[in-house]
Amino acid sequence: MESYIIILLCLAAFVSGFIDAIVGGGGLIQTPVGLILLPNLPVSTVIGSLKVPAFSGTSFAAFQYLKKVDMNWRLLFIMMILAFPSAFLGSTLLTYVSNDFMKPLLLVVLSFLVIYTYAQKNFGQHIVKTHSARTQVFYAVLISFVVGFYDGFIGPGTGSFLVLAFIALMGFDFLHASANAKMVNLATNFGSICLFMLKGKIIWAVAIPMALCNAFGGWIGAKLAINKGNKFIRIFFLVVVIGTLIRFAYDVFYK
Repeated sequence: MESYIIILLCLAAFVSGFIDAIVGGGGLIQTPVGLILLPNLPVSTVIGSLKVPAFSGTSFAAFQYLKKVDMNWRLLFIMMILAFPSAFLGSTLLTYVSNDFMKPLLLVVLSFLVIYTYAQKNFGQHIVKTHSARTQVFYAVLISFVVGFYDGFIGPGTGSFLVLAFIALMGFDFLHASANAKMVNLATNFGSICLFMLKGKIIWAVAIPMALCNAFGGWIGAKLAINKGNKFIRIFFLVVVIGTLIRFAYDVFYK
């Protein structure tokens, strides 16, 4: 493999880690670049290899959040335990079928998401505790299964969907939602990695240098998000979701 390909992949991994640490959605950068620069490899091999840097960057970002943000470990434990097999199942399905049929539906969902987040200026700016403990557990289980499966099967935008779910369903603000999303995303990434390792779909010569760059980007992004707070994260969230929307629109209408 040419050196310039590794360099470009590492650059994409750094940017991906930076974005993902703030609001998720780093796969919007990393995944297309990987597919473009590694056209001769099976899609499942490219995706499998990219899961390693995604896990690395999320780990470093999560560590930064853990030092500054309070976590609900009871809920997180439930979510991480459930998200792992959900992502494993989604990645298993990906090795057998295409996920293109889901993209028109996601296009509609993302359109409403952008409009709602933009219109609701206070969305995610404060913690809102409106649910009982039992209801929160129910939402935690639902989020884990749905988003975990999505991450394994489709991937891009998983972190953003987790952030949205924590805010809309569980009443978190953007900062706490981003922090908790990182922990759940660790579990989904690890579930996918286990599947791709068993299938022999990971190219470590690509995955390891990208993992180092993604981790560095994640470390910087998390520190910036913690320092800037909810308003900054909300703006970044809108930008990333609009980027996800454009990505799926391209896949639906032009591919």
